[in-house]
Amino acid sequence: MNGKTALITGAAKRIGAQIARTLHEAGCDIIIHYRSSERAAKDLCKQLNDERPDSANCLQADLDDIEKLGNVITQAVKFWGRLDILVNNASTFYPTPVGSITIENWDDLFNSNLKAPLFLSQAAIPHLKANNGCIINMVDIHALRPMRKHPVYCTAKAGLVMLTQSLARELGPDIRVNGVAPGAILWPDNDMGNDTKNLILERTALKRPGEPEDIAKAVLFLARDADYITGQIIPVDGGRSLNI
Repeated sequence: MNGKTALITGAAKRIGAQIARTLHEAGCDIIIHYRSSERAAKDLCKQLNDERPDSANCLQADLDDIEKLGNVITQAVKFWGRLDILVNNASTFYPTPVGSITIENWDDLFNSNLKAPLFLSQAAIPHLKANNGCIINMVDIHALRPMRKHPVYCTAKAGLVMLTQSLARELGPDIRVNGVAPGAILWPDNDMGNDTKNLILERTALKRPGEPEDIAKAVLFLARDADYITGQIIPVDGGRSLNI
């Protein structure tokens, strides 16, 4: 992975930050995209550069501004003159019970979870193609089996599954496109009761939550070791999808 460049959206915190650390440890130069988490992004960037000078940069952008997503890729490529890996990790998540759904909810959840991955990927094609690069989309186990009170989010993620498969077919043989579907890795930032958490864990085969490192290792595998894998979604859920 030495000399390769990875753009990770939503990389300032949580799973995105761990993906950045893991790809960086494997030798990649890292572009940390963030929207509003400037301090966290710059702190992470400093940590990575302290470990290996001139190996990380920050890039601020609002992915809801679809018309400017081409500029995001242009800026990313300017750092080191190439792009090898695009990780579409940034996501918006919150409940939208039927009866309360608004157009704003629909646009907000679809923009981050489906439209931005599509238009970022489209803009990145020439650069990824030049390096036989790859796209890795962060999906969700609930893209295939819905979660109560989250119909818009689940629908957007279901669309991302089809987008992953469609892009894999369209962009082969030059660019591989795959997805990772996390299960119970990190609890949502909004309050979730212990009873709900325990119920979720009881439905996993491994009876415990995963760690961000589990997701990051799957991303690293798809980026580095999966030369003959494309159009696939890898669940990293402790067996949760066996018993939703």
